[in-house]
Amino acid sequence: MLRLFTDTDCDVTPEVAREYGYELISMPYSIDGKTVYPYVDFEKFDSKGFYDTLRAGALPNTSAISREKYAEIFEPFFAKGDDILYVHFSRAMTATFDAMDKAVEELKSRWPERKFYEIDAKGISITGLAIVYEVGDMVKAGKPVEEILEWAESEVDRFATYFFADDLKFFKHSGRVSGLAATMGTLLGVRPIIYMSAEGKMVSIGKERGRAKAIDRLFAYMDELGDDVKAHRILVASADVDEITSVICGRLREKFGDDARIINVQVNPTAGSHCGPNALGICFHAIHR
Repeated sequence: MLRLFTDTDCDVTPEVAREYGYELISMPYSIDGKTVYPYVDFEKFDSKGFYDTLRAGALPNTSAISREKYAEIFEPFFAKGDDILYVHFSRAMTATFDAMDKAVEELKSRWPERKFYEIDAKGISITGLAIVYEVGDMVKAGKPVEEILEWAESEVDRFATYFFADDLKFFKHSGRVSGLAATMGTLLGVRPIIYMSAEGKMVSIGKERGRAKAIDRLFAYMDELGDDVKAHRILVASADVDEITSVICGRLREKFGDDARIINVQVNPTAGSHCGPNALGICFHAIHR
């Protein structure tokens, strides 16, 4: 039997995981000296409470899962005779998958007949969620794992994510974004425009003064790169700025119609530790990232 896995860094909630049959791996973050595992240490993500804590001055950190933890997660499934397909966030953003590789290698030495497949979403937050949904749809449709992996080879790079952040101190603290100008954070009202590259990294590609212009810039990228957008989900990520997200969703409905599959999600706390509050982003199907 093939068992699906994903992780909380892909904005996957327990509800979405259950709908598609995913086992959900919790990716931790630390805040005020306490390490928290999403949906293990709490049942529902209090996005407002989390981002208000960041607004009050907290600077969270993220950490990798150990080899032992990965072995503990995967071993029961290998022992039962199951194979695993893990749709995960970007390898390029973390060292945690080095630990996973070692755990899988050790487990496969004990169960050499077992198969472990992975799909790197080459992104975090809604980039990962888009791939999780697509793979889930294919599994529900009865597609074999070989076809799903072949799909991922070409299609993962065709889900583009563009977003902006309000406060650069979180990105500077995490060091996860390349290309950020050192002085940009001192310019009042300037918001960096960031995208998920084909290498799976967050890259700053420009800036806009004011939130309205930043939103227009996101839509300009959608106009330029969008391909067969309506045939896929359009994902909107919000770090506790629901009033602006509703405006974006309204513009998307005007553009693509009321029957467009627009999904609004709160950025998970581990990813939110990097972007901080008030970040906004869009993920859509594109000719390329």
